[in-house]
Amino acid sequence: MGKRLRGETLAAFTMVAPAALWLFVFVAVPLIYVLGLSFCGQDEFGNAVFEFTTKNYANLLNADYLQIYLRSVLIAGATTALCVAVGYPFAYIIARTSSRHKSVFYMLVIIPFWTNSLVRVYGWKTFFSGTGWLSSVLMGLGLIDAPIDLLYTTPMTVFGMVYCLFPYMVLPLYSAIEKLDGSLIEASADLGARRSETFLRVILPLTSSGIFSGSIMVFIPCLGYFFVSDILGGGNADMIGNLIERQFQSANNWPLGAALSIMLILITIVLVRAYQRMGGDMDALGV
Repeated sequence: MGKRLRGETLAAFTMVAPAALWLFVFVAVPLIYVLGLSFCGQDEFGNAVFEFTTKNYANLLNADYLQIYLRSVLIAGATTALCVAVGYPFAYIIARTSSRHKSVFYMLVIIPFWTNSLVRVYGWKTFFSGTGWLSSVLMGLGLIDAPIDLLYTTPMTVFGMVYCLFPYMVLPLYSAIEKLDGSLIEASADLGARRSETFLRVILPLTSSGIFSGSIMVFIPCLGYFFVSDILGGGNADMIGNLIERQFQSANNWPLGAALSIMLILITIVLVRAYQRMGGDMDALGV
């Protein structure tokens, strides 16, 4: 009996050990390093000095940074709201359509993942620039007299975020809507409810978990997608991700950048915990 138990334990350890080692080396160790770096100071040359200080976290309350935090929340909120507004009807169509067309619509959501998002965002930059396709077509049709440049604005940053994160909203919504019992919709109609009442009182409450999980999967990455606001916003719509990237690159203030990163991680943990407390399915978030 003892040999059998030891054999099962050894087999389980052999299966778990590689994954545990991978997570420790590539997740836990870098996270511990960033946490330690956030409490470091700087010498006169800007290099990180391993001396304990909380100055970096105190600097997070800088007035300029608070404006960036607020802008980040507003842009992420607008992106999430637009993804819900556009993604819910699209996910509903996919989930409730016939099986023959369902795979086609589903592939339309998955295909963007086949191409690097940075390349796709640069494609939109080319399209919306003053010398891009949009201006050329509109001038060719005689609708405008001079080229128009739509880049480097907050709305364009929101557009880029919606474009990149839209699939992350559709997939949880599709999963929630597909599980919806069609007999409940039929029962609502039999009881005399209008379509709007059926949607508000039956469909929407039963699929709210997909809305919330999709919102988290859009809102959190939006705070860190610095390349979108860099390329399409041109620095006019800086977010938390841009602030972190700047500290590690041009400002050469790694301790402050590490403190900002820890703050973003804490925001992520708080949102995920809030979702879990509301009875959300953690598998829907890939956790």
